[in-house]
Amino acid sequence: MNERAMPLVPQDGALLPATCDVLVVGSGAGGLATAVVAARAGLEVLVIEKAPVLGGTSAWSGGWLWIPRNPLAERAGIIEDETEPRRYLASELGNAAGDPRIDVFLANGPEMVRWFEAETEVAFVDGNRVPDFHATPGHATGGRSVAGAPYDGRRLGPWLDKLRPPLDLISVGGMGIASGADLGHFVNWLRSTASFAHVTRRFLRHGRDLVRHGRSAQLVNGNALVARLLRSALDAGVAIRTGAPAVALIVEDGRVVGARVAGAAPGTVRARRGVVLATGGFPHDAARIAAMFEHAPDGTGHHSAAPEGNTGDGMRIAEAVGAVVADDLVHPGAWAPVSLVPRKDGSVGRFPHLVERSKPGFLAVDSHGRRFVNEADSYHDFMAALFRATPAGEAPVAWLLADHRAQRRWGLGGAKPFPFPLRPYLASGYLKRGRTIGELALACGLDPAALEATVTAFNRAAAAGDDPAFGRGRSAYNKVQGDAAATGRNPSLGPVEAGPFYAVRIVPGSLGTFAGLRTDAAARVLGAGSAAIPGLFAVGNDMSSIMGGTYPSGGITLGPAMTFGYVAGRVLAGLPVTGLPVGGLEETREEIGETAG
Repeated sequence: MNERAMPLVPQDGALLPATCDVLVVGSGAGGLATAVVAARAGLEVLVIEKAPVLGGTSAWSGGWLWIPRNPLAERAGIIEDETEPRRYLASELGNAAGDPRIDVFLANGPEMVRWFEAETEVAFVDGNRVPDFHATPGHATGGRSVAGAPYDGRRLGPWLDKLRPPLDLISVGGMGIASGADLGHFVNWLRSTASFAHVTRRFLRHGRDLVRHGRSAQLVNGNALVARLLRSALDAGVAIRTGAPAVALIVEDGRVVGARVAGAAPGTVRARRGVVLATGGFPHDAARIAAMFEHAPDGTGHHSAAPEGNTGDGMRIAEAVGAVVADDLVHPGAWAPVSLVPRKDGSVGRFPHLVERSKPGFLAVDSHGRRFVNEADSYHDFMAALFRATPAGEAPVAWLLADHRAQRRWGLGGAKPFPFPLRPYLASGYLKRGRTIGELALACGLDPAALEATVTAFNRAAAAGDDPAFGRGRSAYNKVQGDAAATGRNPSLGPVEAGPFYAVRIVPGSLGTFAGLRTDAAARVLGAGSAAIPGLFAVGNDMSSIMGGTYPSGGITLGPAMTFGYVAGRVLAGLPVTGLPVGGLEETREEIGETAG
């Protein structure tokens, strides 16, 4: 353990340390993973975070990591040849599969999981039944995913207050609900005695947590993953400051040696070994969105579900010292369908539709009342289909429909399932309702005849358990995303027939961004001519996605984020990295040694 242990309580407004070995800018999973690895190697590490809370987008995520051939799968007897994940990526990424970072990721991902399990507070649960998104060559029906295990937030002590709370729109009174069995209990709480008991216990514990801690301490999903990383960072002696945005990098003799930091206690921090950018990409940078997102040419037509503070800071300060941003990805963002939920305080929340679309009793239509997609496919594929289906000159807008039975069981966007009331969402205009499909069409501004024809055709096929138009429910991914209680029928398909009927308006959104700083396989930021900028690293969404702007499976953001955090931490500590030739990093090691000396 690092002997330079930090204070046991957060130090809001405290002076910044003047120097450190490694400066990490950002506190998501990638940044914290880097900090933990470097600190456990004996380095003095400082993490600075722009927001008043820690965790970034990672804390709002599902907490899943795509790590093929991971040790949890192997312990369960799922053994696959190392060529299979490469074959899948080749079929999904095309030429981008030749990126040298891919091999380093595949080699170090399992190693990263083993290291964190053995050396830190981080623990994982398996995704051995979670399929890849697409049934292309090399795909797997499970065994390539892990997620952060649930965590008791009380173990963070006073630092629990510094953990970003779960996104209010997808939590229940601030209590996160985990995917899998936990979610299953919540949707079946009136159908099963065991589920009722589980939900009752969860709410009772949540009530106690609110009284004692002012927030939930039953941490799940990305909140649990970040909490485990935060606890591990504290245990390793990492210094952490919130409300401390980096506004510029300091360069001396061609090498990045630190950063200027604003906030309540502004100052300059010099980093003897390097600066790691992990600020979460640019999902709320209007200027870069306008330049890169075809559907938002003025920068305002995109509504990311990521935290609003993710405004591309890391990319901007890196470009100022010669870094290059990748602009050749298939898609610059990790698309997701979003609906805009009015809040009582006048603000608008962005609800990411990740779950209910794939359940029986739902369908989606475009602004002309026509289906355009397999609703049970991935969130990224859903939006990509909407972009393709939208005629030039029209806004890419859709409507997600549900009948009464489906809405009351699964919820529809921000309008939660029974017993939560619908009145506030109807009153605000967020949720549209009609006694008939024709009435619903009028409420949504759609052609009643067109929507009625669409629903009639959909229902006829759904009643037979098939979707000849889009194949919904045929893939392994569709099946897993459907109703787990379905037996003897298509789990993701069912007629929309039990009125009244409901709909919410879907607009373009994302879970984050894919375009980012060009980096090499050691997570070093690249400048002109693909030369590494000495002393500068990037991980997470500040690093251009190794998937080339494609979305082959869930967890392809956090998996590489933590893996390259692990890689960057080892490189900064002068430790060997699997898949990286020692000779290829001699220049970096010599520079680090000179600077440290």
